[in-house]
Formats: sequence, C-alpha cells, structure tokens
Amino acid sequence: MNSGILILCGTAATIGFLHTLFGPDHYLPFIVMNRARKWSAAKTAWITFLCGLGHVGSSVVLGLIGIACGIAVMQLEAFEAFRGNLAAWALIGFGFAYAGWGIHRGIKNSPHRHLHLEEEGAPVHSHTHDGGHTHSHEPAPKKSITPWVLFTIFVLGPCEPLIPLLMYPAAKHSLSGTILVAVVFSAVTIGTMMAVVMAASWGISFARFNKLERWTHALAGGAICLSGLAIQFLGL
Repeated sequence: MNSGILILCGTAATIGFLHTLFGPDHYLPFIVMNRARKWSAAKTAWITFLCGLGHVGSSVVLGLIGIACGIAVMQLEAFEAFRGNLAAWALIGFGFAYAGWGIHRGIKNSPHRHLHLEEEGAPVHSHTHDGGHTHSHEPAPKKSITPWVLFTIFVLGPCEPLIPLLMYPAAKHSLSGTILVAVVFSAVTIGTMMAVVMAASWGISFARFNKLERWTHALAGGAICLSGLAIQFLGL
C-alpha cells in the first residue's frame, strides 16, 4: 500500500467523522424517534446501522460506477447535489407530516384521557377520569413503516465529500485503494452515527416530559422537519 492511499484513508476517517458530527440529519431523526416511539436500544441501533449503510452505500456504488464508466466528477457532483435536495425535501415532508399526525394525536389524547405508550407492538392502555375510573384496552398498533421511510430518505441522501475528495483521487492509485478508502469512510460514518444516537438516546431516556408527554410525536416530527430545513437552507 502506497503512502497516497494511507493519507487518503486518514483523510477519509477525519472527513467521515466531522461530516457526520456536524450533520444533524445523520442522527437527530433516530434520537427523537427512539424517544417518541419507545424503540428499544437494539432496535434503535439496528435501524441506525441500516440507514447509515444505505446512506454511504448509495454514494459508494455511484462513485464506483462513475469511475468504471469514466464519468466526469463534475457530472457526479451535479447528480449528488440533486439527490441531496431530494433527500432534504423528503426529510422536511416526512417531519412535517409526522408533526401533523403527532398534533392530531396529542389533541385526541386530552388531559383526561391519557395514552400510555409502550414499545411498538405492545397493547395500548387508556383510562378516563370522570368521577369514576374506567379502563379500556385498545388493539395493538399496526407495524410502523417509519423505519422504512427513514431508510429510503437516507438512501437518497448523498455523502457529498466521498466521491470528489476521496474516491476519485484514490482511483488514480488503484481500485483496491479506492475500495479501502470508501470502506474507511463508511465505517467511520456509520460508527459515528451509532455512537451519537445511542449516547443521546440513553441520555434523553432519563428526561421526563410530564404534561408534554402526549406531544412527543409532534415534537419529534418538528425536530426532523427543522433538521431538513437546516440542510436545505443552511447547508449543514
């Protein structure tokens, strides 16, 4: 392995870490969904890993196709920019729709009719206070499509620095070097995503929202929408 590839591997690790850490869209959706939907630690880690894999994998595949077909880096950058806009708007739309659903759910579950949220798939227990004390057990909710929506959005989202700054320069040395650089970038990106998500999810699990508990879905959707807006208009 020549020194050029070693330098690019170190650069890939650094860029992967910083690119992920300073991009809230890489971890915020999983943190807020973990809290709102009561995902277990294992489920949160698995969903984060798959979305991260889809995120970096799509750019790696595109970069390898571009190198193999001799496509100019400027053309791929233009396509990646288009994918980035599409992913940002998808994140905004998903967050807005989820916030709207959360607001509707929060209004429906008035202070005198509390919804006790368990893990997805568990029975939902509600009760009312109207002089007496009545209980009802609603059917378990259907399996959520939220993880698949997030996965689709992350597959659409590009890793902007990967192709022009890392894969194309590495391709001047060797194909194996290009693959190695891509693997280093992918591993650091996914690892950083999972570390931030799991640490923040553990920390926020101790928070008690009290009267705001019934608005956690609305707050989660709002946070996702804001992260999409930050990407689209602030370039984060």
